[in-house]
Amino acid sequence: MSTDTTATDSTIAPPLIDLPIRTASRGFYDGFSRAVTIPSKIIVSLLIMWAIFFPVSASETLNAANSTIIATFAGWYVYLVAFLMLVCFALALVPSAGRLRIGEADEKPEFNRFSWFAMLFGAGIGIGMLTYSTGEPLAHFSNNPDIIRGAIEARSSEAVRPAYVYTFLHWGFAAWGTYALVGLAIGYVSYRRGLPLTIRSALAPLFGLRLSGIWGHIIDVVAVVATILGVAVTMGLGVEQFIAGLARLGLGDWLLDGDGSSSALAIVLALLVLVGASTLSALSGVGRGIKWLSNLNMGLSFALLALFLVVGSGLYGAQLLGVGLWDYLVTLVPNSLTLFDDTGSAISEALVQWQLDWSVFYWAWWIAFAPFVGMFIARISRGRTVREYVLGVLLVPSLMCFVWMTLVGGTAIDLELSGAANGAIVDAPMADQLFATLAILLDPAIAAIVSGLVVILLMTYLVTSTDSAILIVNTINGAGESEGQRRRHILFWGAALAFVVGSMLILGGIDAIRITMIIGALPFSFVVAAMAVSIVKAVAFDIVRKRHGVPTTAEACAEAAEAS
Repeated sequence: MSTDTTATDSTIAPPLIDLPIRTASRGFYDGFSRAVTIPSKIIVSLLIMWAIFFPVSASETLNAANSTIIATFAGWYVYLVAFLMLVCFALALVPSAGRLRIGEADEKPEFNRFSWFAMLFGAGIGIGMLTYSTGEPLAHFSNNPDIIRGAIEARSSEAVRPAYVYTFLHWGFAAWGTYALVGLAIGYVSYRRGLPLTIRSALAPLFGLRLSGIWGHIIDVVAVVATILGVAVTMGLGVEQFIAGLARLGLGDWLLDGDGSSSALAIVLALLVLVGASTLSALSGVGRGIKWLSNLNMGLSFALLALFLVVGSGLYGAQLLGVGLWDYLVTLVPNSLTLFDDTGSAISEALVQWQLDWSVFYWAWWIAFAPFVGMFIARISRGRTVREYVLGVLLVPSLMCFVWMTLVGGTAIDLELSGAANGAIVDAPMADQLFATLAILLDPAIAAIVSGLVVILLMTYLVTSTDSAILIVNTINGAGESEGQRRRHILFWGAALAFVVGSMLILGGIDAIRITMIIGALPFSFVVAAMAVSIVKAVAFDIVRKRHGVPTTAEACAEAAEAS
């Protein structure tokens, strides 16, 4: 079939419903695209060897590259994410676009709404919530643009409200709009037009059959590398908090260095356990084990949230949620479009640095994480309308993030404002702040039990996230075929993730992983921008096709071909 073409007054061509991607039919790479898998492995392997064997050179080069990229592309990240949010809302709110279905015209969703929302919750809320539910509000409670300008005092009651404006900015529609856009661009063409469930397919409305060749291979390679680096940040945060939890449980001083950071030995042992379990889970596929872990994640997460609601500052958290939602919606547009300029003053320099450390880092993280989360969301959203998909993915997970941040983070802030914490929470390393909050909030014996449950929750989230990432990477390498996994490739990607996280944590802590991820996310950011244009074109042309009676789905195209 021909690809999308320009509409005329009388007709428009049917969509592309076949995008062949060459895969090996035998040998080590049976079922995989060698043109994607081999370059991806080489790039990740070179990064690992560079960090391990040339740590000083790697550290200096990464820092220099990061400074250049941040200075040059900060505005690109800020305006790109704002554009992604705009596209998502436009597709949902335009009636003719919102009614289109991700799949055949009469197809029903595979999962009911409760199960769908539960899986959306598990896709992007997990390790980050456990680290940042206290870490982010407390960080902005100590330093945010209003404090930098001198309008309010740090760690005062006046600092709480702006702290949540920026917390919600980072964990709300910006994050979930990025995921929603990538997932919609992939799922729409895969399930509606029968194209492979892989990254390059999302750009088929723009580039057509040219994506069967080298340009499609490059897009998928960039997506694989971005996924590995994006997941590495999440794993790095989880590993640091996992080790901090073990130290809180009294498993030995050897877990932490003198500055409170994780020791090299603790990092190595934690990764051996966690990535080893993830790899074993990936080898077994998505079976009873992974379903049991997912159910355990959900149960422990809500139990922890209920604990903070009942024992923590539940009423204060509810007030923060209500005020925070209002402030977030009122300031969403200006804050999403604000790009601080360095005019030479100390204040402007501090504002620029704050935005680079927080907003730009987050936008890069969400973009790097989008191939993984976007493909997962696409796989569970077949049969839903564009409107239901966009609003569901944007609103429900964002609200859950806000609830976590206000109940858990609000409790920590309340303990600091009341003097009960006396700096013990806000001055603790971010990885330890949740455990520090529990230690002040609860009796020592109960705090130890709950901390132990948090450590278990961290472990299960790490295992399920890493397992899913490995399977998604193999799906991209397998030209969209999730059935083509091979044990050797699963073992490689499990080991690669462990080495990326371990080498970077030991090389320069979580900052080294962040820097590497920001650099790795840059190429994929251009792919995401093209995805936004591509999905708009796909939807617009399908609307025109419907008006002209031209088939818009793979099944309808096949029926029309048979009839002719």
